[in-house]
Order: sequence, then C-alpha cells, then structure tokens
Amino acid sequence: MLQEIWSTVVVEFSDIPDVASVTRITVRILVAAALGGILGYEREQKSRSAGVRTHMLVAVGAAIFMIGPTQAGMSLGDLSRVIQGTIQGIGFLGAGAIIIGTATRRVQGLTTAASIWATAGIGVAAGLGIEATAILSTIIVLFVLTIIPLIVKRANETSSDAASGSSRPADKMNQ
Repeated sequence: MLQEIWSTVVVEFSDIPDVASVTRITVRILVAAALGGILGYEREQKSRSAGVRTHMLVAVGAAIFMIGPTQAGMSLGDLSRVIQGTIQGIGFLGAGAIIIGTATRRVQGLTTAASIWATAGIGVAAGLGIEATAILSTIIVLFVLTIIPLIVKRANETSSDAASGSSRPADKMNQ
C-alpha cells in the first residue's frame, strides 16, 4: 500500500521529466519576475499603487498560465483561450487600480493599469519561451513610462511659452 502511495506521488510530480525542463521553466519564471520587477520599480518610484511586488506577481502569474498548459500539451487553439482569459483577468486587476484612484473624483491610475496589463503580456511572452521579445517589450514599456512623460512635459512647456508670446532672450536660450 505504501508503495502504491509513493508511486502515485512520483507520477504526480513527473510533469518536469528532466533537468533541461526544470532549467527552461525556471528561466522563464525568473525572466518574467525580473522584467515585472523592473516595471514595478518604475511605478513604485513614482509612488503608484501597484509597485514591484504587484508587477512581479502579475508577470509570474501570466508566465505560469502559459507554462502549465504548454507542459500539459495543450493545443494552440486551447492555449489561445488561456491567453484571452489571462488578458481579461488582468483587466479586472487594472480596473481596481483605476477605481482606487477615483476617490478624489479624478480619473487616476490609467497608466498604472496599462503597465499592469503590459506586464501580463510580458509574462505571457516569457512563459511561452520568447524571452527576447519579453525583454524588448520591457525596454519599450520602460521608455514609455520614463522618457515619454519628459517629452510631453517639454512639448507642453514649449506650447505654453509660445501661447504666452514670451520673447525674452532667456526664454529663447532655454528652448
């Protein structure tokens, strides 16, 4: 009887058959966690509601939702439904980030919600084993979160200077 129990336990844990599979799964989950953490760090530096842990967990969760079905031999059609469900579920998490910000009667949290959604996509990519795409996507999202606001701010300052008709030499030198 104990032998039968032990055999059953061994079969239950045989979904990772070899060292190569363990390494592959570990790399995918670690890449997802690291990339999610990078995006979460940017959000946390701006004192947003969803920071490092949230983004890491979203990315890891999305990766696991890809790794599990892939390991089980799920067909591409079925896997696409898992991806759709993951994206939809993350939408609810993002909506929570927006709803929390509405206490001030201002729409807040849209960028954080979008970063959570993008992080899930990055986790999906890492989970599917397309780590280079996940890394490139993280770089682009980081660019959008850090550089684009600077460009927009600069453009707005230039527009407001032009609208006010400022023609002082100091203003022209700072342009």
